[in-house]
Amino acid sequence: MNKSFIEHLSHAFETPLENSVLIFSLILLIILLAPILLRKIKIPGIIGLILSGVIIGPHGLNILAQTDAVRLFSTIGLLYIMFIAGLELDMNEFRKTRHKSVIFGIYTFFVPILIGYPVCYYILNFDVGASILVSSMFATHTLVAYPVVNSYGISKNQAVAITIGGTILTDTAVLIILAVIVGSSQGQLDQQFWIRLTCSFAVFLAIMFGIVPKIAKWFFQKVESEKTSHYIFVLFVVFFAAFLAEVSGLEPIIGAFVAGLALNKFIPHSSALMNRIEFIGNAIFIPFFLISVGMIVDIKVLYNGPEALIVAGTLTLVAVCGKWIAAWFTQLTFKYSGPQRQVIFGLSSAHAAATLAIIMVGYANHIIDENVLNGTIVLILITCIVASIATESASKKVVLAGEQDIVEEDKDVLRDEHILLPIANLNNMEILLDFATMIKNKKSPHPVTILSVVPNNELAEANLKKARKNLDSTAKYASGSEIAVNMMATIDYNIAGGISRASREIMADSILLGWPSQVGIIEKMVGEKTESILNRTDINIFMCHFAKPFVSNSKITLICPPMAEDEKGFSYWLTKIGQLAIELTFPVVCVANARSEDAITSFLKKNKISCNIRFINHNDWDDLSSLRSYVSDSDLLVFVSARIGEVSYSREFDGIPKKLARKYANNNRILVYPSRRPTGVFDNYDEVSAMSTNRGYTRLQRMGKGLGSILNVKHRNPPRSNK
Repeated sequence: MNKSFIEHLSHAFETPLENSVLIFSLILLIILLAPILLRKIKIPGIIGLILSGVIIGPHGLNILAQTDAVRLFSTIGLLYIMFIAGLELDMNEFRKTRHKSVIFGIYTFFVPILIGYPVCYYILNFDVGASILVSSMFATHTLVAYPVVNSYGISKNQAVAITIGGTILTDTAVLIILAVIVGSSQGQLDQQFWIRLTCSFAVFLAIMFGIVPKIAKWFFQKVESEKTSHYIFVLFVVFFAAFLAEVSGLEPIIGAFVAGLALNKFIPHSSALMNRIEFIGNAIFIPFFLISVGMIVDIKVLYNGPEALIVAGTLTLVAVCGKWIAAWFTQLTFKYSGPQRQVIFGLSSAHAAATLAIIMVGYANHIIDENVLNGTIVLILITCIVASIATESASKKVVLAGEQDIVEEDKDVLRDEHILLPIANLNNMEILLDFATMIKNKKSPHPVTILSVVPNNELAEANLKKARKNLDSTAKYASGSEIAVNMMATIDYNIAGGISRASREIMADSILLGWPSQVGIIEKMVGEKTESILNRTDINIFMCHFAKPFVSNSKITLICPPMAEDEKGFSYWLTKIGQLAIELTFPVVCVANARSEDAITSFLKKNKISCNIRFINHNDWDDLSSLRSYVSDSDLLVFVSARIGEVSYSREFDGIPKKLARKYANNNRILVYPSRRPTGVFDNYDEVSAMSTNRGYTRLQRMGKGLGSILNVKHRNPPRSNK
């Protein structure tokens, strides 16, 4: 019996795997672990999943074969990508700048094609069909870097708006060209083909933009309470549109893209339905597609001679140059500034979702070979990195020029503020509560909310009772100090998730956290609690370490990095530090550059915050160790940091809590993370969707930092928004 069992087990694990349940389990395991593990070596989700496909595919370890089930899920993922691309286009912004968007769309469509076609045909010796397909691929772009301009607060800048609008035109035009190329490759490019294509395309558009919107409007109105049905209806429209496109002689991805455009106005970007669409796509369908792309890639082709490397390098160079020249023409036409041109180039130079879709169709129809497929993967890596770095640099220049979007608060944050104080260590609670009382605006009607999050496990009920007892003891201290507090206990599978959820429920303006403790190997791999809270929230966070009573301090040393004044939360944290200095009657020594000094002085004067402050001009911000000479052990150190990807973020801020704990172990210290402009829903795969990215992007500077290691592994890079 044992022998029979062992034989059965060994047969089940024979490669390539044939058991459908085991195959699906393996795919899910890769989708789960790839982003977590590769994030630590700075490889973004899209490239990590493609790499995983390379490893387990027929040309790698041959663990998985290209079965019908794999092809089915791959096709669903491909259609899903194109659907989200159409769904997430901002049609309102397109309407506002439609004339300029059309001109930019013409530039960014024709310039890359006019450059790419001669290169493909005469230099790379592709045939006519392959040359047109590859050169049209150069015209597409994915808004991988959109999270950057959003976080820098310049998303309403006209240069950004016309780039988004141009995406609609380029993607639509390229998909039409794709239909013609595929028809040509099948020997159907005669007069009858053109008549059939024109008529069928007209009927298809009439159905999608004439009939489908009316049905969608009726359905969403009549079946309002059936939320699951809404999602099923959307999926039906997507796949039925793909089928209609195929029947019309077009590619199914065109149908999915048009379905996104047709449903665009019925699904708000911040709605629960959009959340479901993105969540399921980012969790299952899109990762499956990316893995299947990797399974097709044959890395050995790169070692068969210089041809594959030449193709990859040439494609990448043409793609980058074509988009830069298009951005330059746009700058000359509309008299934009240099940073605005760079923003246009950065946003439009990344290739991901649409590029993958087009190349996969071309490869499936034998229009291009493996060299082009592999070269395109390299192109995606390089252009995403270039786009991220270029957009970040340009966004910073636009901010320095004073062209940030105006943020209108829906309430007076300083007068109507709500502070959240999560309990982690009861020993630190009293001094944290004292700190909250000192910085809280006395005119705010809201008490300080003290939160305890209990893990959702078999001991949740008992732990919840214990947490409430702890809250009761804290309430006694608060009442003795005449501090108005609100006690809140909740259960959540994840502590950071519970804190971020509670902050949204009470509409908190700031969170006061204790200093993070050492974490184990699992926490390091998955992500530390503090980092998770930063990623999940947009509000101000004060991370505090008060090992000594405040009376042991003599002054506040405020470390204010360049461009901190351009963060959304600048006025909030500066008001709080000024208020703390007044409460403690401490002088403030602010280490900053001249620009930050002017902004701080102006704000304090305008708001009549009469704290005693003097400045030390400091310009060497590439090495934080140079700040040590300004801080003595008796100082209350306040360090203003930033979330990854924000205006004032620096790579020196990586692991900043540990750096400060090591260098200023004897100091009371506060680490400030200012609030940021809300971002969209960015996941590990937003680089492919049409976003948006998350999340985040966020890791954008790290991309450039890890470029060397990326190229050694072979192959990388993200995104967030696609188009």
